[in-house]
Amino acid sequence: MITRRNLLKNAACGFGAVAFHALAHASATTSNHTATGSPHFRPKAKRVIFLFMGGGPSQPDLFDPKPYIQKKHGQTVTPPINDHQIRTGVEKFLALAPGAPVRPRGECGMMISDLMPHMASVADELCLMRAMQADSKSHPTATLQMHTGTITEARPSMGSWVNYGLGSENDELPGFLTIHPQADVRNYGAGFLPAAFQGTPITVPEDDKMPAIRYLTDKGADATRQRSRLDLLQSMNRRLLNRYQTDAQMEGLISSFELAFRMQVSAPELVDLSGESTETLSLYGIGAAPTDRNGKACLLARRFSEAGVRFVQVTIDGWDHHGNIRSALPNSCAGSDKPVAGLITDLKRRGMLEDTLVVWTGEFGRSPWSQDLSGTSPIETHGREHQQESFCSILAGGGIRPGLTYGETDDFGFLPVSGKVHLHDLHATILNQLGIDHEKLTYRHVGRDFRLTDVYGRVVKEVLT
Repeated sequence: MITRRNLLKNAACGFGAVAFHALAHASATTSNHTATGSPHFRPKAKRVIFLFMGGGPSQPDLFDPKPYIQKKHGQTVTPPINDHQIRTGVEKFLALAPGAPVRPRGECGMMISDLMPHMASVADELCLMRAMQADSKSHPTATLQMHTGTITEARPSMGSWVNYGLGSENDELPGFLTIHPQADVRNYGAGFLPAAFQGTPITVPEDDKMPAIRYLTDKGADATRQRSRLDLLQSMNRRLLNRYQTDAQMEGLISSFELAFRMQVSAPELVDLSGESTETLSLYGIGAAPTDRNGKACLLARRFSEAGVRFVQVTIDGWDHHGNIRSALPNSCAGSDKPVAGLITDLKRRGMLEDTLVVWTGEFGRSPWSQDLSGTSPIETHGREHQQESFCSILAGGGIRPGLTYGETDDFGFLPVSGKVHLHDLHATILNQLGIDHEKLTYRHVGRDFRLTDVYGRVVKEVLT
């Protein structure tokens, strides 16, 4: 099993003299030669780009329309639910039809809304899973579970597990980057894994004066002087390490300092998009509202993935539509549709989609019946409540069957009736495509072996090529 405690004792807690603050969160992959492990079997994917749609995209509006709900629009329905749940604004259970047409797309006939024309154009590259399940209705806990596999603790995030198991392909870059991360650092943290495996946060600069990675450069000294300072610091660190023989924190600091220094060479070039062609920038929607910010984030994901970062996470918030979903959802789609489709198109034309697994998902979905928080507003201004019982996720590339729609929900769009995929199954499948047996990627903590998929989860072989 890939426990590697004897090999990797690098519990880095900071990144000292060179770019200390910049890399306080970095997943430094601890002298990457040491951190890069071997997969359990031949992988289909070398890397993952995880696109997280924070807030819960509405699958009834985007991917899974139901004729029964459309027929009953504005009328009360009687869904198969547990009446002991606490509900706010959904007591009337008024059926809410999609706000825009949802049509078959591509040769595969995948159902995608008119609100996502660019995603519709790449439908034949996508695998749509329509019977996903999670365990919480609350944003913080559901988001935590999607990222870490648990709703209750500070466990290692998915990117940290991948980084721990495989490391980075590039000695000058970390194995795990997170672009526009949410405030909860647990969503990209290392939990009880060595801290060197947590995600390095990146923010797309608003202007040329704002760096994507803070404190990455030291304008007060040239590279030669920085190297001399680092050598002195490292000699003192190693002397202390030799005295105590085994010090996981110190070993992590030593390797993290070295990666911080090396990142000053590669990272600034990678976050500089000025060398990209006008056509590529347009493909992602860069330079135009409302796609510029997300377009830059998706292009950075491609650039870092191409450079050897194993796991890149991009957060695109703004999907929590409890009210006025018919006016708000188009805005959310307009800001993300072109950047995400542009990423998939760009990966394919560069020959990268074949060995890059792209994951698009929220923490849960939305209810087929409307939510009226005021209790008196007309249905056309209603929103939708959270729904963890079923939602949609998309996979592309990395050995996933393209053009496949997997799973089905009941006539209400509430409960799975076939092809149910729990998020533990999703995690197991992601690891599988990287050549990792999810039951064997473990770390011993407080007396037992932990893993990303907790105590269950299966690889969804039906969606694999």
